[in-house]
Amino acid sequence: MSTKTRIPRWLKWEFWPYHIFYIPVSFLFIIHAFRSRSLAYITLSNPGMRMGGFSNYSKYDILRQLAPKFLPRTVLFQSAPTLALLKQQMQQEGISYPVILKPDQGERGWKVEKISNETQLISYLSDAPEKLMLQEYIDLPEEYGIMYYRFPGHATGTISSVMKRQFLTVAGDGNSTLIELFQQNERCMYHIKRLTTKFKNELETVLPADEEMILEEIGNHNRGTTFFSAQSLISSALVKVFDEASSTLNEFYFGRYDVRTHSFDEMLKGNFKVIEVNGANSEPTHIYDPDMSLWKAYRDLFHHWTILFRISMQNRKRGFIPPPAKDFYSAIRSHLKEKAQHPNKID
Repeated sequence: MSTKTRIPRWLKWEFWPYHIFYIPVSFLFIIHAFRSRSLAYITLSNPGMRMGGFSNYSKYDILRQLAPKFLPRTVLFQSAPTLALLKQQMQQEGISYPVILKPDQGERGWKVEKISNETQLISYLSDAPEKLMLQEYIDLPEEYGIMYYRFPGHATGTISSVMKRQFLTVAGDGNSTLIELFQQNERCMYHIKRLTTKFKNELETVLPADEEMILEEIGNHNRGTTFFSAQSLISSALVKVFDEASSTLNEFYFGRYDVRTHSFDEMLKGNFKVIEVNGANSEPTHIYDPDMSLWKAYRDLFHHWTILFRISMQNRKRGFIPPPAKDFYSAIRSHLKEKAQHPNKID
């Protein structure tokens, strides 16, 4: 079997390091900071979230504000739990394998893992983050990123970005081994080192014809998930659904919902589970569609940062005050450090 030739990493801007891709946005941020007379203006976008949901905020604190129908069963551990305590909580909450474990604070899929058995659980706990979330695994086939914002005082909001995730997957042909399927798949080739390690005992397995194998079920871009633009799905009906979901969130005006559902039609009926709610650090993730031009991506990104500025300024007029510069500076350092430690790594 021939090996799939991949486009060099540096030619695909969707994989550019965060600190490179965001250089133009940093200039817009500085302009808005001068206009607002505060570097911390973005923290006012969501007064109900610590730092506006830009950095160092609790994912659990905002998730628990959701109406129960949208919320997966979730448990927060304030410190890394013992195996016995975690299993006890699973039993108490009626959560069975597989489960999701992830840090209460963190980005880009860091330490987010699907745990299928006790052996994997023990391995995860050996190097677990301090504040840890246990969440039931939502076994629904479709996952979306919904960018939502609402101006203070308005009864309804706007959905400005819809992204549909496609998990890293290969399809069998009845002849090729798993390693050969990796080599024939361009997206797999960007992660070949990690995949060959993860599936080291299955590399010579031959998948039956048309059988699909999901290689990574954590829907992060840096783990091989492809983000497809689904802007055509934006409608007043979809806005109404997320107006309802947002109605229980305290002073929340700007962010992205990551949701799982049976289908888009079911999502329109309000039948979905919210995996995560992000605040001021949210991106309109449809821009990472492989066919998106760099110009259009920056156009949409600049639009979102402008909306973020406008909402923040309206909240300032309502009496909300940004945190001291030293606190925000500390949050920025933490944010950038985390981005540097967990970049869009392509193996």
